[in-house]
Amino acid sequence: NVIREITRSLFFLYGIKGKVYGIVGGYKGFYDPATPPVDLTPENVEDVHHVGGTFLGSSRGGFDMDKILHFIKSKNIKHLYVIGGDGTHRGAFKIHETCMEKGVHIAVAGIPKTIDNDVDHIDRSFGFISAVEAAQAAIRAAKVEASCNLPNGIGIVKLMGRSSGFIAAHATLGSGDVDLCLVPEVPIILDGPTGCLPHLWRRVKKNGYAVVVVAEGAGEELLGESTETDASGNKKLPQIGEYMKKVINEYFKKQGEQATVKYIDPSYMIRSVPANATDALYCMQLAQNAVHGTMAGYTGFSVGLCNNKMCLIPIPELVATSPRQMNPKGRTWERILAVTRQPNTGKFDNKSFRDAESVPVNQKPAA
Repeated sequence: NVIREITRSLFFLYGIKGKVYGIVGGYKGFYDPATPPVDLTPENVEDVHHVGGTFLGSSRGGFDMDKILHFIKSKNIKHLYVIGGDGTHRGAFKIHETCMEKGVHIAVAGIPKTIDNDVDHIDRSFGFISAVEAAQAAIRAAKVEASCNLPNGIGIVKLMGRSSGFIAAHATLGSGDVDLCLVPEVPIILDGPTGCLPHLWRRVKKNGYAVVVVAEGAGEELLGESTETDASGNKKLPQIGEYMKKVINEYFKKQGEQATVKYIDPSYMIRSVPANATDALYCMQLAQNAVHGTMAGYTGFSVGLCNNKMCLIPIPELVATSPRQMNPKGRTWERILAVTRQPNTGKFDNKSFRDAESVPVNQKPAA
């Protein structure tokens, strides 16, 4: 949607006569002969918004400043629009700074994209609402499986959320059928008065079944941090979903009963769906404002909805406190506790309480 609207805005709102290149497969596409750029025209992007994913493809890593600069100079690029998360934005700002230093006249604009919704300052990333909506099907399936499989049926759904539990939390609130929500921001306590396993036992005994939603980055305090990283430097995550299935089965066996646990991992399915109407409109607004910003002479900025107002945000400000996390003392988490009735295992301190819904990673909520 964003690629389509940037292309259409350039041609139809500003009437450009030049070319629009689509870089295929992330930063590597600037120089990799296996993935040459494609010409973007209103005609060849006409229907791309009806399918999910990305028209140009994506990949991790591949940032090579010298090769990217050579492409910009050789093609006489005047605008560069970069779609991605905080890491991609850091790359975009490096391009902006290098071009400024070398006297290359180009406007660089970013459009925040992260399925985890963890880019700071903006209200939400495009696609987040569609992903939360898509997650509902997995949660409903987990409820059906749990309620139909005896004895003691439990359905577990693992959703995306590397360091932030926004998708898990909002999918839980949107569903209303979840008995336990586990997110990276709140420690998992298995047993004891505030343990999640006794809570699940009580819910199963009361209702006959239970539904669990877990973010992929939850549970590092139990499983430990991985030392392995991917091509972008992101640490590989432990298998929290399979671990929860194992400990739930073990806990019920200790109680002298058997649990029937069904594990569902929709994973990339929730981010591969076409944008819903809300996200489609948001994508159009982001794309048009990015083009308006570059045409007005701005560079080194990103666009986003801030307090329901469309804003141009300096990239250094955007990435300085990204990725962000959900505030474990905020209203969203309080709503989770009200819906699931699970014990609150977050560390609560009246002196550090605030109403903000998110805080930067590794930064404690301010007084």
